[in-house]
Amino acid sequence: MNEPAALRRMTNLARRNGRRPRELRRIEIVRGYTKSAPGSVLIRAGDTWVLCTASWESSVPAWKKGGGTGWVTAEYDMLPASTHQRRQRSRAKLDGRTQEIQRLIGRSLRAVVDLSALGENSVLIDCDVLQADGGTRTASVTGAYVAMCDAIRFAKSQKWLARSPIRHAVAAVSVGMVGGKALLDLDYDEDVVADVDMNVVMTGNGEFVELQGTGERSSFTRSQLDRLVRLAAGGIGQLFVIQQRALRSRLR
Repeated sequence: MNEPAALRRMTNLARRNGRRPRELRRIEIVRGYTKSAPGSVLIRAGDTWVLCTASWESSVPAWKKGGGTGWVTAEYDMLPASTHQRRQRSRAKLDGRTQEIQRLIGRSLRAVVDLSALGENSVLIDCDVLQADGGTRTASVTGAYVAMCDAIRFAKSQKWLARSPIRHAVAAVSVGMVGGKALLDLDYDEDVVADVDMNVVMTGNGEFVELQGTGERSSFTRSQLDRLVRLAAGGIGQLFVIQQRALRSRLR
């Protein structure tokens, strides 16, 4: 959609599928989506689809060896046909956006893991965007948590771990000011015309891992910031319920 048309539509608050301002897109988490990785999740957030896998490695990076603690890290990329215009593969060097997002995913997961309980083992997360319609980084965090939980369950079943090192859940969502209204879980058409765009990552005990807020078209007030944070917290609370429901379901 071209920008003027998107802006007119958002100004009239005609959200896709009739969503209300405080309503998430339809979220679906499918566990066991591939067979090889001990943790494998397809998360669908509206028309954004991300494959999140979690692999186990019985070692840690060289700089952590001998310290007795583990590591959780992430890689992220968008497949060439995930957007309307084909993206080049990141073969030689990652662009700044990709590096930023995979560091965000890694930080978010480490925030809820007791690395000492992990021992000198690593959980390696890969988030591959199959289809993008906004919110790929937040969907990656939310799906990667479930994939990590399954990888930890597998490690426990193999007696590689005595107990789970996961302390809390973690999830993320976008919020923004669009046409003077605070909206939850922006799709691409909303994100591209947002006056203010924010990504929020929170843990299950109500703490924040990250707030990434930007005045894209205008500055914003403290009141608007507080409103957006409250809106995000409510959406993330819903995501925690969806994550737990998925983790109680049967593997595919």
